[in-house]
Amino acid sequence: MSDPLAVIARFPGVPEAVDEAREAVDRLYRHRVLRRASPAVSAESSLRGARASAAVEGVDVPLDALRRDEIHDPLVQGALRASAEMGRLGPTWRKAPRQVLARLHTVAAAGLVPQAALGRPRTEDEAPDPLELGPAPDAKETAARMDGLMDLLEHPTKAPAIVLAAVVHAELAVMRPFGSADGVIARSAERLTLVEYGLDPKSLVAVEVGHLELPYAAGLRAYLSGTPEGVGQWVQQCASAVSLGVRETTAICEAMQRG
Repeated sequence: MSDPLAVIARFPGVPEAVDEAREAVDRLYRHRVLRRASPAVSAESSLRGARASAAVEGVDVPLDALRRDEIHDPLVQGALRASAEMGRLGPTWRKAPRQVLARLHTVAAAGLVPQAALGRPRTEDEAPDPLELGPAPDAKETAARMDGLMDLLEHPTKAPAIVLAAVVHAELAVMRPFGSADGVIARSAERLTLVEYGLDPKSLVAVEVGHLELPYAAGLRAYLSGTPEGVGQWVQQCASAVSLGVRETTAICEAMQRG
């Protein structure tokens, strides 16, 4: 199959969900606040995204406390560092995705694992399962699936960016290639893909907030089924997360407009 993502993009319900999300992003980009405050909106979106990403993992902290730098939980701090790092890693994502994932793990997992393990794929066959998805693939199978994922990122596809981002996100979340901070890395990789593959070039959409509002683990379990229905359900859920992320970012714009 020369373009498997294009096949997924045609699964029932996926084209409509992707079109709806794309239209929502287009409306956001026409907001008048973005003419003068796009970087500030992106920064606020990233902060809210990092908070939401940690909350998906079970560490839910108040946004105001995060602004005041009162939260020292290592997972939350790792999500913040990963969010901050994405702006520097974007141009490398298409050319050297393994390098980007290793860097994301280095910043996201600091304080969670020994320093020698940072940026290194797991060699153990077992991995933590915070979302109760079931056993991860063993180390050998994970390495093989990572090769396949890198091929998807490095080869052209006719599929929309949301489809590619959804598959990248799910594969990293279910494979758990590092054995620590994998969820944070998966959501960061999704956002990077949406940025670098053209849907959200200014990184405005707080897609992680959308995932927090949706049945996240259930969506990944559907993906794990491997059926067209299950995979399509996950892609549609990611499209919904984009639309909800647009709603969050629109609220940021409206607050800035009010002053």
